[in-house]
Amino acid sequence: MKFRNSIRKNVEFIVDSLSLAARDGADAVLFPECSVTGYRCEFDRLDPRDIDAALANISEAGRRVNCNVLVGSPVFRKRKWLNALLVFDRTGRERFCYSKIHLTEHDTRFFAPGNSLAYFHLDGIPCTAIICHERRYPELVRIPVMMGAQIVFHPNAGLDRWSVTRAKRGGRDGISVRAFENQVFYVFANSVGPQGPGLWSAGDSKIIAPDSSVLALANNRDETIVQATLDLRLSGRKYAREALDQPAFLRQHWRSLLTACRRQCEANQL
Repeated sequence: MKFRNSIRKNVEFIVDSLSLAARDGADAVLFPECSVTGYRCEFDRLDPRDIDAALANISEAGRRVNCNVLVGSPVFRKRKWLNALLVFDRTGRERFCYSKIHLTEHDTRFFAPGNSLAYFHLDGIPCTAIICHERRYPELVRIPVMMGAQIVFHPNAGLDRWSVTRAKRGGRDGISVRAFENQVFYVFANSVGPQGPGLWSAGDSKIIAPDSSVLALANNRDETIVQATLDLRLSGRKYAREALDQPAFLRQHWRSLLTACRRQCEANQL
């Protein structure tokens, strides 16, 4: 996605893309981090009512086409701005709101950090999510996979110098490792192209299989929708499950940790 210069234009693109993907049989569609507003934004100048209206339009569009939709957006909740991923089911109901925990320097100017891992269900399938910079924190994926997640959704908004962006292209960003080390599917949606003076996004939106093979890969120039059919029988979570069992001295600690994480997920949604 190439971010537009207004919320209205971004929402129009999201709604149109959602309709196209659903027409091709998509069950769930992921959009990039802060796709409602764009990422180079003075978030503290936003009106929360505009964000709420935009998200209502997107959730209604998902309901019309009978498709789950996951969209990155700032949200204003409990008197704080959060960098969030909103998860809407086929009925347009909000199923989960994940708030980015590990913030970039740019994020910290506007956002408070989240305080819960992501764990939710879509069509009965347990899923998790991280946002952008959080690829550097493997426990944010590993623990939800231990809880049962079979798919990782990762919205991103690349904002790098050209040299960094170029080094990431062609899938050289480590994402396939997360899929392989957890034996799960990994869905990554990024912005693409110039992001302001001297800054770029590498694109390369992709879908990765549990064996680390690339099922779909976008280029680094164009807006596009990448799709793949996920055979969830392959998402066995083998290595995460084995880590729960060995070494033996950690078993009771893992159980306590996972119980605490589930409770925090539930409390975070109240």
